[in-house]
Amino acid sequence: MHAAERESLILESLRLSGFISYRDLEAQLDASPATIRRDLSRLEEHGHIVRVHGGAKIAAPAANAAPEPQSRLTGTPFDQSITQNLAQKQAIGRAAAALCEPGEGIMIDGGTTTLQMCPCLEGLDLQVLTNSLHIVNALLPQAGTRILLPSGTLFREQNIILAPAGEDSMPRFHAPKLFMGAAAVGPRGVMQQDVILVAAERRLVDRAEQVILMVDSSKFASSSGAIVCGLDEVDTLITDSGIDPQAAAMVRRAGIELIIAQD
Repeated sequence: MHAAERESLILESLRLSGFISYRDLEAQLDASPATIRRDLSRLEEHGHIVRVHGGAKIAAPAANAAPEPQSRLTGTPFDQSITQNLAQKQAIGRAAAALCEPGEGIMIDGGTTTLQMCPCLEGLDLQVLTNSLHIVNALLPQAGTRILLPSGTLFREQNIILAPAGEDSMPRFHAPKLFMGAAAVGPRGVMQQDVILVAAERRLVDRAEQVILMVDSSKFASSSGAIVCGLDEVDTLITDSGIDPQAAAMVRRAGIELIIAQD
């Protein structure tokens, strides 16, 4: 990858997330620490970024600069995605709900697979932090379920709330378990199609004691996208019986507990 390509990727990530760590840069760019430091030095010299402890942040805009228009999320719209591999997603949702303990606090990231665990949470009296209005609507009939939401911008196609760039808008909330989906899973880690989602999910991962990944077996067919986290940060992965043996071996080699949900 040429320097110009790396710099473009760095700026794209920073424009939408506000901050990126050295570790995430190494994973996304597949470059050495020395190369990344040189890239960041050039970007800082041109006034695009500011290097800080642990990574880099976007440089403050000039006082007279016009705000950039709000981006749309890339990827498949929610209403289209929810019909894909529905039976497998429902089985994965049931298996995920079975990992919840009565009365505990959990985080559920927005997605069509994580949505499928909601009907099975009835009666557990959970506290649920979620950024998805679809998940809120699914949980509202459950009188014993306490729902918490972050602040931020609503992306209508996904019905998901994401914080403005560089802002941590999550409530003070301790949750032992994070349930999240992904656009793809591969040797480089867990990926999403939009860097806005990467920034939002990274905030959740950093707060969680356990990361529980919920993906149907089709998500192993592609390994492209922006990296949310490495496989070493995932504790449990729940998928369906269609998972390729090589993909299953990759998951187990990473030390991840693999749960095969049955239809």
